[in-house]
Amino acid sequence: MAANSSSSTASKSSSSAGGKQSGPSAEQVVATFQRMRQEQRSMASKAAELEMEINEHSLVIDTLKDVDPSRKCFRLVGGVLVERTVKEVLPALENNKEQISKIIESINTQMQVKGRELTEYRERYNIRLVGEGEGEAQGQSAASSRDSEGGGPKSGAGVLVS
Repeated sequence: MAANSSSSTASKSSSSAGGKQSGPSAEQVVATFQRMRQEQRSMASKAAELEMEINEHSLVIDTLKDVDPSRKCFRLVGGVLVERTVKEVLPALENNKEQISKIIESINTQMQVKGRELTEYRERYNIRLVGEGEGEAQGQSAASSRDSEGGGPKSGAGVLVS
């Protein structure tokens, strides 16, 4: 009797170990995909925020270009309002605008890389979004039924993400 219980325990542990080798669970795939999408969204919102800052900088620069360079103006630096002249503030604003533009370019590059990673991840785990490609989904369901009958190379089921 003891031999039977230990052999059934051994078969359970080997089957659970075999399941772990096949890859992450559907919940883990969805969680990773959602995290990657959220990272891309946060990059996009940061880029939009910086674009607004560039627009504000441009408005101020255009306004200050028409003003006498010796005229005093105020600038917010680290939460402190500082009195300066236009000729001191204008180059600093133009420099800040250039730096922000470089940061936006960097964020856009990172977003493109993240987009490619997301696409590769979606293809690897056959992830479909809800409402995406309704006609395409019907064609894929016919293909997946062919695959499940042994006619196709893929054996895993797709993951549907809302």
